[in-house]
Formats: sequence, C-alpha cells, structure tokens
Amino acid sequence: MTENSKEVELQSSAINSEHEYDGGLRVANLDAVKDPGLEPHRVRMTDKSVKHEKAAVRQVSLLFAVSMIGSAFALWAYFTFPLSENLSTVRLNTLYLGVGMTLGLMGIGIGAVHWAKTLMPDNEVSEERHLTRGSDEKRAAAIEILNAANQESGFTRRKLIRRTLYGSLALFPLPGIILLADLGPNPGDSLRHTFWKKGTRLAKDPTGIEIKASDITIGSVFQIIPSGLNPENKEYLEEKAKAAVLLVRVDPSELNETEERKGWSYQGIVAYSKICTHVGCPVALYEQQTHHLLCPCHQSTFDLVNGCKVIFGPAARPLPQLPITVDSEGYLIAQSDFLEPVGPSFWDRSVKS
Repeated sequence: MTENSKEVELQSSAINSEHEYDGGLRVANLDAVKDPGLEPHRVRMTDKSVKHEKAAVRQVSLLFAVSMIGSAFALWAYFTFPLSENLSTVRLNTLYLGVGMTLGLMGIGIGAVHWAKTLMPDNEVSEERHLTRGSDEKRAAAIEILNAANQESGFTRRKLIRRTLYGSLALFPLPGIILLADLGPNPGDSLRHTFWKKGTRLAKDPTGIEIKASDITIGSVFQIIPSGLNPENKEYLEEKAKAAVLLVRVDPSELNETEERKGWSYQGIVAYSKICTHVGCPVALYEQQTHHLLCPCHQSTFDLVNGCKVIFGPAARPLPQLPITVDSEGYLIAQSDFLEPVGPSFWDRSVKS
C-alpha cells in the first residue's frame, strides 16, 4: 500500500467514525464462546439399587431422629442444670445445651442435604425464561410438574422420612423458646417505682453527701442519688440506676412550667431523671446557654426550661421530673416518687409521648 493510499484510508475512517481510538494492546478474538451444554447425568447407586435406596431412606430418617434426640437433650439439660451462682452448674448448662441445640440443627440440615443428594431427582434441566404470563395450559402443566416432583421426591410416599422430619422440626424450636426465659424477669411495674419517696433528701453522686439549696448556683449541675442508698444492698445498682437524677438551677424567670408542675421546682432548681427515654443511656451533657440536656448516645435533646420536652433525636417522650422542695434545715428533699415511669418507653406502651 502506498503512502497516498494510507493517507486516504485514514481520512475516510476519520470522517466515518465519531472518535478515533488507539488499539493499544487489544487482541481480537474471533472465536465465539461455545455453549457447554448440560453435563451427562451421573447415575447414582440409589437410582440402580432398591437396597441402596432403602438404606438412604434409613440414613435420612436417622439424621432426623438425631435432631429430635438433640433437641430433647437440650430441653433436659436446661431443666437439669439451672443457672445459679454455682459456676460448675452454669458451665454444664452451657455445654449440654449447646451440644443439644447443635445436634438438633445439624440433624435437620445434614438430613435434608442427604435426602436431596441421594433420593430426589438430580437431572439438570434448562428452560427459557418468559416475562409474560403463561397460558392456562402451561400453568396446568406446571402444576402437574410440581405434583410429579412431589411423587419423585417421595415426600408423601416415604412416611418414615416425612414423620421424622416433622418430629425434628417440631422439637428443634423448643430449646430456643425456653431460652427466652433467661432474658430476665418481666419488669412488670418495677420501673414505675424508684427509691425516691416523700421526704427523701437529695445527695451528691457518688459521695452521698446531702445537698442544700444554698449550695447550688445558677448554671450549676449536680448528679444526684437518694440519700440512704446502701452500697452493700444487693439491689443497690438497680435502685441507683432507676433513681439517678440531674439537678440544675436556672433563673426562675426562664422556667416555663405548666400549672400542674408549678410547685415541683424550688427557686429555679429542677430535678429530672438522668435516664434517657429512648434506650436508657445516661443524659449527662448540659448546655448552659440554651438550657438543653443532651444524651450522648443517640443525640436526643431535651429542653430543660420547658418540661424537658424532646426537641431533637429519637426519644419518644420528655424526661420524667422529680418534684422537689426543701425541709426545715434547708436540705433539698423529694416531694414524692416520680409520677411517671423512668427509662425507655419501649417496655411500657401505655406511656404516652
């Protein structure tokens, strides 16, 4: 090819194509990908021998029976080795319960796989997909195919497999269901009552020093617990967690109190539960300029001077307020317990936002 002819060819290709690209290291492969087709069917021993077929049925049924035994064993272990302060009993409970539940699930899983691999049809088929609805004839044919598959799998015909499968599926969930009892006792109305009662003095956390109204300046914040909580008490932590309070003093003129809560504060001193009404995190951050209380976990924000109403975040209701006053010696005291449940709202749906 002459230089002139090459130049003409390049010009014509430039005119006919929108862009011109460098081929680089590209290699043109003109061989089309061949359809591999379906692999030849491999005949199994269960397809050729009735003896092997019956043996496979017994194996599958045995695996389902192992699942039943494992689930029953887990139930036995749960009640035989109850959780207690004895660590050896706890270890045995954990070990045997885990072994039983493992056998219960493994028996079903391996049994189902073995059933499919040895007894169910394993011929590979291909079918074109269609986006449109099939005709009534094709739909009827599909139902016939499903019925034929049911007959071929032997689910209705092989009663031993079917019954042991039903038994294993019925028993397996039971250990998981009884484990729900270990999630802890139902709180009932325990969160409706705290250690606070009429006349209980407010004390600083963690020292337990009782606090006077004169000790609190405008803008100061104290973490408060009820006076009289005994650290040696078995339920000390639970009672302290429920009764934890944030005590804040603001200018009384900035407080917007409802008529029913006019007497719940004292000279601008207000006390609110420290437990967030979202999921129970401690509300521990106070913005002095905006009078906002912030929960650091999920950023629920409460307006202190407006009844601790929620102004941002996922909390569903305001923080409960503890009614307070002072006694004859000037110490801050509670007028009563909280008049609404403390803590998250999810445990008691009767509490309105």
